[in-house]
Amino acid sequence: IHQVLAYYAQTKKAFSMPLYTTAWESEAYNTVSGQSSNNSVRVTNEFMQAVINNAQWDLIGRTTHAPMKTVNARDLWNQIAEAAWLCADPGLQFDTTINEWHTCPASGRINASNPCSEYMFLDDTACNLASLNLLKFYDEHDHIFKVDEFRHAVRIWTVVLEISVLMAQFPSRRIAKLSYDFRTLGLGYANLGALLMVHGIPYDSPEALAWTGAISAIMTGEAYATSAEMAGELGAFPAFEANREDMLRVIRNHRRAAYNAMSAEYENLTIKPMGINPRYCPEYLLNTAREVWDIALQRGENHGYRNAQVSVIAPTGTIGLLMDCDTTGIEPDFAVVKYKKLAGGGYFKIINQ
Repeated sequence: IHQVLAYYAQTKKAFSMPLYTTAWESEAYNTVSGQSSNNSVRVTNEFMQAVINNAQWDLIGRTTHAPMKTVNARDLWNQIAEAAWLCADPGLQFDTTINEWHTCPASGRINASNPCSEYMFLDDTACNLASLNLLKFYDEHDHIFKVDEFRHAVRIWTVVLEISVLMAQFPSRRIAKLSYDFRTLGLGYANLGALLMVHGIPYDSPEALAWTGAISAIMTGEAYATSAEMAGELGAFPAFEANREDMLRVIRNHRRAAYNAMSAEYENLTIKPMGINPRYCPEYLLNTAREVWDIALQRGENHGYRNAQVSVIAPTGTIGLLMDCDTTGIEPDFAVVKYKKLAGGGYFKIINQ
């Protein structure tokens, strides 16, 4: 009886305590750290192999570089997966793959990304972003993607972003200096999910992979071709010569993916990329993707590149709304009707068009 009464008293006390909400302006939100941050885990190929082999893994101190603790790799992997399932954090960054596709390894390795995880480059560098609404390039009458218009837009925006390198304001002298030395750009796209929906392509399908691969290849290849053309007039970015062979190797690997090359043809890659499958890709998209990478490589061999990087795929949450996109960067839509909470209070309803 004593235990029951004690439990009742404790329960009554709990119910008399103030209730907290999960609203962003609430006390609960404001008193818990990490609410406005993105959490990522960076994994190497060696770690993934340890997961496969159910092996032990050393956790290394960031400042001492000494083992701090040894854990079972598969147990740690399961904890990461469960946490991501529960709350969408942490995201994963595949360190080995990122650095094998790094255009400027002679200048240092890539250690991290920006907070939204689309920009991967050297420490203390920055890039300005711009995104194109893919649905604006879809011809609903003929059911084709307007590649000529898309290439023209990519070319114009690559020039605009190059100009923005000198016009931007940077938070420190070092970031400004490295931005001038590498001139990284961040051209991307939004509304891929809506494009696939309008064309009747399931998001998780071989056709969707082929369309996405081709459009991404056209955007990045055309941007690099434009960058090389600008280098012919203005000179390559200052750090290009030190990284020339590595950058051209990365460009060649991109070109091979457009041609769906055999695994053995790729240079210095541990994990081979999925090329564009001709079986599922419209011929006009495939031919354009291959053409732009042919040009990008040829011009780069002749002139170098004005920019160390040209493209990213950003989440585009806010600008996607401003561009009247139904879906964000590369994601599918998660509901036909969505509600977005507003900072000043209330909601607004977003209905998929």
